[in-house]
Amino acid sequence: MLYLSGEEKEEALFYLGFTARIAKQSSCLRSKCGSIIVKDKVIIGEGFNSPPKNLPLDMCLKDTLSEDFPSDKTCCVHAEQRAIMNALEKYPNHLWGSRLYFIRLDLNNEILKAGKPYCTICSKMVLDKNIREFVLWHEEGICVYDTEEYNRLSFEFKKE
Repeated sequence: MLYLSGEEKEEALFYLGFTARIAKQSSCLRSKCGSIIVKDKVIIGEGFNSPPKNLPLDMCLKDTLSEDFPSDKTCCVHAEQRAIMNALEKYPNHLWGSRLYFIRLDLNNEILKAGKPYCTICSKMVLDKNIREFVLWHEEGICVYDTEEYNRLSFEFKKE
């Protein structure tokens, strides 16, 4: 992982600001997430978390599932998944070597700093589609992860 500085940090702040605007489109009842994918300074995909099409917006099962539920507990399609699907529709040959930005907002649309990588669903999908880097905004700064490292860290994550 690498914390950005200088011009790279300024560029990342621009893209994270755009990502936050995408996240505001989320209809999730718990948190609003956004992702964009950038290749050669062009946004090739964007997505936000929300329930799958045709499901009621007020249907969130997360709080009704047991602690030992063996899979993802969210009712939403993840922002990263939607950004990848969007890029595959618009720019199917441009994902190789791209960079994915992720941001989470609170319900007042304020940016929340990210914790450690933990979503193995998205880490596997990003790795499978040859996206090169994953960007999170931590308390310590804007961090770029190689997707192999991000995937490994996601599988190592343990709730504290």
